[in-house]
Amino acid sequence: MLKVIAIGDVHADWRNLSAALKAAYAMDANGHPTQPVLDGRYRVILMGDLVHPKRIEGYELLTGRTDYNWRDPEHLKSASRAQVRELYKLKDYVDQSDGNVQVILGNHDDAALEHKFLLGTALGVIHAEFDPTKGGVPLPEDLQAWFRTFVRYVRLNGIHFAHAGPTPGMMYFDDFFYGDPDAKRWWTDKPHLVRDAGHTFGVYGHTVMEDGIYIDSTNQFAMIDALEKRQYLELLLRDDESFDYRIEQF
Repeated sequence: MLKVIAIGDVHADWRNLSAALKAAYAMDANGHPTQPVLDGRYRVILMGDLVHPKRIEGYELLTGRTDYNWRDPEHLKSASRAQVRELYKLKDYVDQSDGNVQVILGNHDDAALEHKFLLGTALGVIHAEFDPTKGGVPLPEDLQAWFRTFVRYVRLNGIHFAHAGPTPGMMYFDDFFYGDPDAKRWWTDKPHLVRDAGHTFGVYGHTVMEDGIYIDSTNQFAMIDALEKRQYLELLLRDDESFDYRIEQF
């Protein structure tokens, strides 16, 4: 039996990420993988978007500034530096896991690498801290190389884990992705896409779940971008490919 701990979009919420991993007994008090992770009995899957706080309050917490302004290069440097420090800690954790912690590439991770799109939110938060054309500081080269190893999906016993959704077009963050409303709305407008794609069950992030993790038991998928609600999804996968899942509150 394999336990899978799936954690939704991080968005530089290192405190809740650490708390979730420790609550799942996937990280010890010193920030290292626990023995069940090292043994391969536990698998951790992070659904991507490691970078870019969702809210201005997140940037203020990271930088210690109550007046965070994405147009100020000094503020951008502070935001970049704070995230880089925590990314190195997470990389160490992943590197120590013997391949049993996987990170799925999110569109914000991709944007921090490629700088093709300047992402923001409806609340006016602009994510420019890693974009040198906007006064930001690029990710260090070793972290860029690490980001490039992130997978676009994981499939275990017919269960599909991806950042945004079940189709190949939702795993590549180009003009089509950003122009297609399905990337955000498929789970309500076209929930049959998981079955259509041949998946037994799907686990996805990308779209904020204001009320916590959403599970569609009819169409067999979970939307788990709910780390700020202090939730993650736990799945138990059996050798006969049957499985159970539950929402964990920490």
